[in-house]
Amino acid sequence: MQRRILVVVFPGFQLLDMAGPADVFATAALIARGGYRVEVAAVGGGSVPAGNGVTVMAAPLGEVEGPVDTLLVAGGWSVPQQIADGELVAQVARLAGSARRVASVCNGAFVLAEAGLLDQRRATTHWLAADELAARYACVEVDPDPLYIEDGHVWTSAGVLSGVDLALALVARDHGHELARDVARGLVVYLHRPGGQSQFSTPMRAMTPRSEPIRELQAHIDANPAADLSVAALAALAGMSERHFSRVFTEQTGLSPGRYVERSRADAARRLLEVTGHPLATVARESGLGTPETLYRVFRRHWRISPGDHRRRFQSKES
Repeated sequence: MQRRILVVVFPGFQLLDMAGPADVFATAALIARGGYRVEVAAVGGGSVPAGNGVTVMAAPLGEVEGPVDTLLVAGGWSVPQQIADGELVAQVARLAGSARRVASVCNGAFVLAEAGLLDQRRATTHWLAADELAARYACVEVDPDPLYIEDGHVWTSAGVLSGVDLALALVARDHGHELARDVARGLVVYLHRPGGQSQFSTPMRAMTPRSEPIRELQAHIDANPAADLSVAALAALAGMSERHFSRVFTEQTGLSPGRYVERSRADAARRLLEVTGHPLATVARESGLGTPETLYRVFRRHWRISPGDHRRRFQSKES
């Protein structure tokens, strides 16, 4: 069965919000010899300029008839103007009524919210727009951290390239994780990340330190998860007293040394689960988490999935 994917765009849309998911579905169709047909539509149709100046050809949204399997709304800098216009929202609401599932990338979530499609649902968007989404739509439970969220038949994702993660998740739901992994490999992108994963890796979640010694210490932590990364050991490497080091590190990164180390080790454990076949005890040891029990507890806290489930879903073929 060929599934119809309709990507909704508008003048000023984010090109990657459309192109990333479109290429995921097109690659899946190529590998699986069918399965998806991608269409692009916009109010008025014709040539539609993206925010970066590239134009795409789109069908007139008002002339699109259902049913649509997956209705996906892109984001972009002009979303506020599009919502104010009203026509885009009305057409999305119309097509959503017959769609098997509805999705958004980045601040495309505002279009879904304006159409009432996120009422009493949990949703995410780009972290820069999360507070505004929550303030504007009180009936939406906004979580700014995950890469994407599924709530019923409605999926929302974070900024820009998380649209690729969302599309891979939809392919995995439709055809299994094996095809999703093959698509990721074909596109040479990161192996499908779980939706519960934060929008930020450990270094991204921390502020960039002003001083070179603290930046070097961050690099040391990320490169040596199994080393002694206690406050005492790190303070000695920095040439500071423990109290002074803790204060400086927290001030410059926004995270205490202990929180940064745990998050960095959680990142390391995730990578080991995906690219090796090591037993959980070995993963725990090499990631610096010590025991499988600690690995499980930390992994659940940071990635919202058990280590075993994560490995079953996202382990590479080579491992």
